[in-house]
Amino acid sequence: MPVSKWEEFFKKYYKQQTLHLANSYPDKRSLVVEFPDIEKYDVDLADSFLERPHDVLQAAEEALKIIDLPIDVSLDRVHVRVIKAPERIYIRDLRSDNILKLVAIEGIVRKATSVRPKITEAVFQCVLCDGTTPVLQIESKFTEPYECNDCKRKGPFKLVFSESSFIDAQKLQIQESPEELRGGEQPQTIDVNVEDDLAGQVVPGDRVVVTGILHSYQRTTPAGKSTFFDVYLECISIEIQEQEFEALEISREDEKAILELSESQNIYEIMVNSIAPSIFGYADIKEAMALQLFSGIQKSLPDGTKIRGDIHLLLVGDPGTAKSQLLRYVAQLAPRGIYTSGKGTSAAGLTAAAVKDEFGEGRWTLEAGALVLADKGIVAVDEIDKMRSEDRSALHEAMEQQTISIAKAGVVASLRSRCALLGAANPKYGRFDKYEPIANQINMPPALLSRFDLIFPIMDEPNVELDAKIADHILTAHYAGEISAHFKYFTSGKVTKEEVESAMKTVRPATEPELLRKYIAYAKRIYPIMIDGARKRLRDFYLGTRKQGDDGPVPVTARSLEALVRLAEASARMRLSDKILEEDADRAIRITEYCLRQVGIDRETGLFDVDVIAVGITKSQRDKIKLLKDIVRELEREHGGASPKEEVYDKAEEKGIERSKSEELLAKLKQQGDVYEPKLGFIKIARE
Repeated sequence: MPVSKWEEFFKKYYKQQTLHLANSYPDKRSLVVEFPDIEKYDVDLADSFLERPHDVLQAAEEALKIIDLPIDVSLDRVHVRVIKAPERIYIRDLRSDNILKLVAIEGIVRKATSVRPKITEAVFQCVLCDGTTPVLQIESKFTEPYECNDCKRKGPFKLVFSESSFIDAQKLQIQESPEELRGGEQPQTIDVNVEDDLAGQVVPGDRVVVTGILHSYQRTTPAGKSTFFDVYLECISIEIQEQEFEALEISREDEKAILELSESQNIYEIMVNSIAPSIFGYADIKEAMALQLFSGIQKSLPDGTKIRGDIHLLLVGDPGTAKSQLLRYVAQLAPRGIYTSGKGTSAAGLTAAAVKDEFGEGRWTLEAGALVLADKGIVAVDEIDKMRSEDRSALHEAMEQQTISIAKAGVVASLRSRCALLGAANPKYGRFDKYEPIANQINMPPALLSRFDLIFPIMDEPNVELDAKIADHILTAHYAGEISAHFKYFTSGKVTKEEVESAMKTVRPATEPELLRKYIAYAKRIYPIMIDGARKRLRDFYLGTRKQGDDGPVPVTARSLEALVRLAEASARMRLSDKILEEDADRAIRITEYCLRQVGIDRETGLFDVDVIAVGITKSQRDKIKLLKDIVRELEREHGGASPKEEVYDKAEEKGIERSKSEELLAKLKQQGDVYEPKLGFIKIARE
């Protein structure tokens, strides 16, 4: 008899938990049971649970109601929540054989309705005789009584709310995790019905394992009932996944291979050569991308502040420099990676959308976007400069606070988006000009640019020696593809397998992508600590660089120091080391210095100037603008009105500003509305 078996099971394995439940009842109404404990107690009971979960679960809940307790309490609304089911099934692998069986699925909460009451027992009152008739609501469709229990008439009836029973209910939509998809597959979803104390526990973006009973219902079409059925999951338990990359199973053989790889003397070179080997060069960029894949450590401070560990990268470059290929490769390599392109990306698609559809039965529901779905992964956004400015503004909060706050259609929520951003942009005028500030060349606000830890310009400059190497590499890659296709599809050809292997050597990654993904997932479980020597290196570099700003521009900010720390942490993780050494600090300094020399330098003075990125205008330009404005004001007083342009240029030249620079800066001031031309050849300061 299952009820007596369950009673014995609870007494043997869950005595303390049952007592705790009785003490907390009715605030707490669930007893969490681990499936391996049921197997340990009785294999037949565990097997029947998998095959007939509904009946066995009912027996378990009946056993809880009749169990002897030292406390005088009746556990009549109690639930048994079974977790750690033996086999997790991918949503795409659910079949008709699974209907009415116990299944566990893993995925991301994509949509969630608000919690609403659901009627379980409706009490109807006969309008003619006032007699009451209770009706259990088992089906999803509301059921009314056939006839009155007292007068046996067929109505009319009215619902008595005060005597009817209600429970909380919610609908979730679970989507497959990005790491389970291969080759651009469309992620599949399943609806989950959640009831009572499980309702309201999760929000869109949460990674969950849902254990439940698979049910089916018949589709209806305008022509009538269809032979096709849809499935949904009746939820028994929800486990919220907080662990890193749980879906990637690392076997003992994998672990052995990972540890062997970590002991390689040239581990950094191997990682660089494992990223997009078909693209020649870009060693510094590939090294930064490798560090981004490993990421720094997220810190939670006692005052509730969180410091992000994810590294954000931006590639700015000329057309045809393989930026998109690099982005796609990294998105596929990351254990959780999502690729999206700027033109086809909206703010709702990136962050979250409030949707009114059949799923929420006409009510507003939240739908998670790319930044939420890639939580603890990487989002690669190509053509980031082509996004509409109002859509791009959604990135500000996600990049620094790593949350997404949404207030749409009365739905107010804060979702987590702990992911790294890898962006690619084209310069406004086609090609990158190293003499022009980067903020002027990209259609992006400086406030967003300053949130990137590293910005790499990619310039396509003619260079005979380099061009020869690139040409050889491209032609070798194409030859390898040709010979491979010939061997695969032209069976009567004379190409041997050895020739194919030899040709493929140059384009084969140093480490197989599958092992590298597992290596990254393994490394993410390591939390290294910085030694004093490494901390001193970073401090000395930061202070030494800041010292340049005593009389000149501000070279770096505190945000730059945080970026250095993140890069050093990622460098230690790449070696699977629990200590951040001086060599990690030196690597972080080298990469940061390389970026500063490329984009954070004032070409007029040759000094580092963080304002090139953060404000979009250098200190030397700011000083010249201030001087020009003073000259215009002085001449306004002399002439008792507008200042003649020629005199402004002459005076500026006396003070060391070239005429061409003065013309350029005045044109910029005029465009910004700081000055205006009351008449031809004259200039006047706009009232401030």
